[in-house]
Amino acid sequence: MATIRASCSDCGDVELTSADVTVRVCSADSTGSYSFSCPRCSRIVVKSAEPRIVELLVTSGVRLVTWHLPEELAEVHEATRSITTTSSTSTTCSSATTGSTRCGG
Repeated sequence: MATIRASCSDCGDVELTSADVTVRVCSADSTGSYSFSCPRCSRIVVKSAEPRIVELLVTSGVRLVTWHLPEELAEVHEATRSITTTSSTSTTCSSATTGSTRCGG
């Protein structure tokens, strides 16, 4: 098992094994990060990782998790919201595609 050196913002440099670290990569844009629990203070540490670091960690035996953006991000919604005024009445406003906002009682 590989020894990995990483840094905790509270404890400084720490030594970990490949089993102590997890690499996460976004399937949409290949953004990478790695995380571990600090062996000294037990704080969860998350750091961004360039593709070169992701590759190095994975080839060292670190577990790779690929995550996906939520499907809801692709949904199209008409921007509608309710606004409560000081008179406790509700007004509905919607933004048209032109960028203007229309409100009605």
